[in-house]
Amino acid sequence: MIFNIFIALITIALLIFACIAILNTLTFPRLRALSSPHRQPAPASASESTSIRLSVSESVDLSASVRLSASESADWSAPIRLSVSESVDLSASESVDSSASIRLSASESADWSASQSVPLVSICIPARNEAAIIAETIRAWLSQTYPNFELILLDDHSTDDTAKIARLAAQNDPRVRIIMGEPLPPGWKGKNWACHQLSQHASGDLLIFTDADVRWQSGALFALVSHFTQTQAHLLTVWPTQQTLTWGERLVVPLMALAIMAYLPVLAVHHIPWPIFAAANGQCLIFRRDAYHKIGGHAAVRANIVEDMGFAYAIKRAGMRLRMADGNGLITTRMYRNWPETRDGFAKNILGGHGNSIFFLLLSTLFHWSVFTFPALWFLYALSTFHFSFTAFILTASGCLIRALTAAATRQRIADAIFMPLSPILMTLIVVRALHWRFSGGPQWKGRTYAES
Repeated sequence: MIFNIFIALITIALLIFACIAILNTLTFPRLRALSSPHRQPAPASASESTSIRLSVSESVDLSASVRLSASESADWSAPIRLSVSESVDLSASESVDSSASIRLSASESADWSASQSVPLVSICIPARNEAAIIAETIRAWLSQTYPNFELILLDDHSTDDTAKIARLAAQNDPRVRIIMGEPLPPGWKGKNWACHQLSQHASGDLLIFTDADVRWQSGALFALVSHFTQTQAHLLTVWPTQQTLTWGERLVVPLMALAIMAYLPVLAVHHIPWPIFAAANGQCLIFRRDAYHKIGGHAAVRANIVEDMGFAYAIKRAGMRLRMADGNGLITTRMYRNWPETRDGFAKNILGGHGNSIFFLLLSTLFHWSVFTFPALWFLYALSTFHFSFTAFILTASGCLIRALTAAATRQRIADAIFMPLSPILMTLIVVRALHWRFSGGPQWKGRTYAES
């Protein structure tokens, strides 16, 4: 009797996960590459005129060599303000002389009307011991087609050549600023303190906080700002496409997509104001500047090791709009390089993700063993006794299919879903690591010990 109830509960859980995964696969927003993005050239000298492409409904003659197209209908009677390195007011009868090259096309899906400026975006990147990847990161940012951004990188007391390599990669590009972090004050987590300092240096209308190991395709920033504008969000969080190579990564990292796609209905996140329907990913957060300051910025989550979730809850509690989107290959990342990094990276955050409750962490571990691992063990046991358990097979296959669906929806390896029963075992090792740290001073990451708060 008890066993039958246990099997019924597993079945119900899998059915709920399957329904949410199917619904999210159909409704989860995805960043879209714009139809024909133009590569932004290197900044021109102040004496050079600017080539600007604007789609308008009538011909205009500007001395800045403006190319116009009548293919789009728009009301351009109002002046257009384009902020690049400085604000420049344009009207149909005025000439232009700008210190930066701008190319805009109305065939792109960004919806900026004539009365709006192209918003200045501040890209805020904290970096600590990222010498191996920082040059590639800087070059990727400098290839962005979006015309109006500043890139601020903070070297958070690296013990390698992160800052030096970043400066060489930037090649004195005026869009890039590299600053050195101040000492970590009491009560702050390292990343939160770094991001707080970055926010104080940022001057953009929109603030993007992203990690140094996140890769942005050349049209990604344009697509992100376009999507952010269209959704009218106060906070938009993007789930980058996860790249995994080693088996430790492949069996653990995609569980992030499983949790978001199968456990949390995106429509509830977007349209139900309760904080329980909230999630965010610190790998990519884009705020309206006023919204960021209204909820207190990083100072409000200074001691939170999962500050992204703190932001999501704060936005909901403030009655503002939280939106999520999938990176869809435009924004990607490889979080870890091997199993030890994967284990420690997840162990650093997993207890905080369960509200710093050991009870809920252990309950979650038991739950995932019950739903995804126990049916496979039952099925294998039946086979070892020369029996075929149809129920065990269906439950095992259902768990793997749900994992496969979430992998397909987030552009990850679908075939790896067959190993889903092994993932809770690896997660248990991560839980053991987290509990060890809990009772021995706190998580350790990149040479720092994060004392439990």
